[in-house]
Amino acid sequence: MNQPTTRTAHTFALFWAVAMSLLLAFIPPVAAQDKFEPVKLKTLRSTEITASDPAGDGTRYAPDTSALPRDFVQQPPLIPHTIEGYIVSKEFNKCMDCHAWSRAGQAKATKISITHFKSREGAEMSSVAPNRYFCNQCHVSQTDAKPLVGNTFKPGAGLR
Repeated sequence: MNQPTTRTAHTFALFWAVAMSLLLAFIPPVAAQDKFEPVKLKTLRSTEITASDPAGDGTRYAPDTSALPRDFVQQPPLIPHTIEGYIVSKEFNKCMDCHAWSRAGQAKATKISITHFKSREGAEMSSVAPNRYFCNQCHVSQTDAKPLVGNTFKPGAGLR
């Protein structure tokens, strides 16, 4: 009775093994000396992002400012400066050049929150937790971009 299920599972595994082998045959190997190259990005308005005019439509990043206000409880703080060219990879995090506790005073930058030193299970860690290491998964740069769609959002009453 289990014979068709087992045969199907084996057929499926064989299919995926052959498919992945063929796929990998067409992907060029990455040389050890290859560097990360910036990716050309386009905005939702289909314009290329450049250093002088990030969105290509008159939108610009604000210069470094003090902390920006939050619009809802638990909102990650907005980044008050451009992060263009910042590398955040598993090997390096440019944000830590200024925001690490050991450098924040000298850089006159905000220290990363103590909450970033707790693991997913709540254990205290001596360095930034892996699930908090990639800053721009939660934090975004503030811009003066025109909204793509209408928005009637108003901050919570407790934050006004």
